[in-house]
Amino acid sequence: MNVHRLLLPLAFSALSLCAFAKAKQQANLTLFVGTYTQNSSSKGIYVYNFNQETGAFKLRSTAQAGNPSFVAVSPNGKRLYAVSEFNDGKQGAYSFDYDAKTGKLTNPIFASTKAGDQQNDPKNLPGSDPCNLFTDGQCLITANYSGGDISVFKLDKQGRLQQTAQQTRFQGRDAESVSHIHCGIRTPDGKHFLVTDLGNDRIYRFDLNPQATEVLTQHAVAYEAKRGEGPRHITFGKDGKHLYLINELGGTCVVLRYNNGKLIEEQQLMADEGGGKGSADIHVSPDGKFLYTSHRLKKDGIAIFSINPSTGLLTKVGYQETGIHPRNFAITPNGKYLLVACRDDNTIQIFKRNARTGLLTDTGKCINMGKPVCLILRKY
Repeated sequence: MNVHRLLLPLAFSALSLCAFAKAKQQANLTLFVGTYTQNSSSKGIYVYNFNQETGAFKLRSTAQAGNPSFVAVSPNGKRLYAVSEFNDGKQGAYSFDYDAKTGKLTNPIFASTKAGDQQNDPKNLPGSDPCNLFTDGQCLITANYSGGDISVFKLDKQGRLQQTAQQTRFQGRDAESVSHIHCGIRTPDGKHFLVTDLGNDRIYRFDLNPQATEVLTQHAVAYEAKRGEGPRHITFGKDGKHLYLINELGGTCVVLRYNNGKLIEEQQLMADEGGGKGSADIHVSPDGKFLYTSHRLKKDGIAIFSINPSTGLLTKVGYQETGIHPRNFAITPNGKYLLVACRDDNTIQIFKRNARTGLLTDTGKCINMGKPVCLILRKY
């Protein structure tokens, strides 16, 4: 009997099993969900397995937190951060240790988004209603909507949260305006940090120095929108040269060319189809070919745009209606699924995405929970 002939099928079987295990591992993602806990059945933060090939999902763990409406993950995947969106003195941010093997969030640390002697100010409390956060693993920055400010936290060597290190408040551009800071992101070149101010219709630019005592310096207005547009969320295209802005109140999507800290408007077109003045989130597909924006309050849905690969300009190609009050949404790394947090339907809707056309199809699958708001997908 030829021993080699017997061993060969076994070897192929072993290789097939390894390939299958690898493919299964690549298909599995971790879905982190931030929610509102006030007037809600939600416990706080939820952690799911999500299969980006089949759309299947399974709850792994939950962590208690107060109104953790927006969450972010550290670059190394070992820490989860969340805002605590309040405006009554309880506002702040959390850090959790995250164990990818068990899916559990542990060792919560809370720090207030109020800073220094301002914390006793009875009017327009500093740090009020933190609604967005950014981390690079060295610092954590929260955008505080009602406070009209941003809070910067230093992180220790393990990425755990320390007390507020820096706070910057913004004044109204005139007597009729009140600052409402909504989000902040780092520029692709790593030099700057951009912040949207919905109340002042502006995008601010800071120099970003994560290791310095003052993390954010050299504050300047980088872009000024038309009055009443309400800049909300921003994201960069894959080329790193175009910044895309969704205006909450105006419902418009704006294309801005980015060059060494400068922003130049190149295009503006209507995204919202219902006139609800509730535009919310914005993301580019993993392949860089399509842009998506979410819209609430009237004709709730997702607007879909194709991106010109040469110019970065947009063409509207569709509008997918969703459940009630879509807030943030997330696209799987393979581009196959788009998940939408429909806050007032208490569900996360799962859509299949056509990679060629960018259009969405409702799968009928939903993840049910109280008031989902923010979705983060990671390969852990």
